[in-house]
Amino acid sequence: MTVPASPSGRRIGGFALVPALFLLVVLGALALVAIRVGTGQQQAVTMGLMQARALAAAKTGIEWGAYEALHGSCTGGTLSLTEGALNGFSVVVTCNYATFTNGGGNNNYYQIQSAASWGTYGQPGYVHRAIVSTITDATS
Repeated sequence: MTVPASPSGRRIGGFALVPALFLLVVLGALALVAIRVGTGQQQAVTMGLMQARALAAAKTGIEWGAYEALHGSCTGGTLSLTEGALNGFSVVVTCNYATFTNGGGNNNYYQIQSAASWGTYGQPGYVHRAIVSTITDATS
């Protein structure tokens, strides 16, 4: 089978150009989707890690508040963590207490609230975790 000649005497070709271009466009689109999915998964993993760190920072605030309360100071405060994986977290601790009668003596129970955050609210990457704990100074 011969390829028909054009009016100038040259052979007409280029039939394979259309499928080749289609294949390039489809492969390019698939590569773009794969990159976006991979980036989305990476961001989800990073945010999960930051949320776990925020929870650890909030627990640190609870421990600090419990120590302070059991040593006579139920005032709370703000912690700016600077060490290790919790570097950059800000933790706000509040403490409330009440006295109760336990047998022949009075004891206190403390409600400690801790809220840890990293980043700026409304911006990508912002994380915030808050927890509440109740402790007492009763020994029996």
